[in-house]
Amino acid sequence: MSGSFAETYLGRLRAEIGGRLLLVPGSRLVVRRDDGRILLQLRRDLEIWGLPGGCAEPGETLAEGAARELHEEAGLTVRPADLVPFAFSDTPETNEVTFPNGHRCHFFVLCFEVSCCEGHPIISDEESLALEWFAPTDLPEMLASSRATLDAHQRFRSTGKFQYG
Repeated sequence: MSGSFAETYLGRLRAEIGGRLLLVPGSRLVVRRDDGRILLQLRRDLEIWGLPGGCAEPGETLAEGAARELHEEAGLTVRPADLVPFAFSDTPETNEVTFPNGHRCHFFVLCFEVSCCEGHPIISDEESLALEWFAPTDLPEMLASSRATLDAHQRFRSTGKFQYG
């Protein structure tokens, strides 16, 4: 769903309830290249690095929403079937965000890993200031939720076990 925030499900809901806390289902993606580097997005709204992802729209599965968000935010195309779920994240300490406009969200996020994308990262919407590949050992300051997701991803890759938290 390309277009303005006001046209999204969350945007329409915000118009009705204002800045009150919302519980929001969504997805977060760890996009890995063959060399192990991870794609991060410098977010325009919070001016900090984070993983691509976003909110599900009505009629979408979380995997479909994740694929759509990756295409909208980074110009990369992936089939929902190629997304590997590795964690669920809902901890308030890392998943509750207050945006600069005062809107508050508590995100309930299914985290996916993907390594087979078509295209090259390109800023394709107003949400990103930059997109860059980073080595897992040399990551910039980032959102607490993204850091927690990358920690869960590392545990998943070490153990093969789905992560929660």
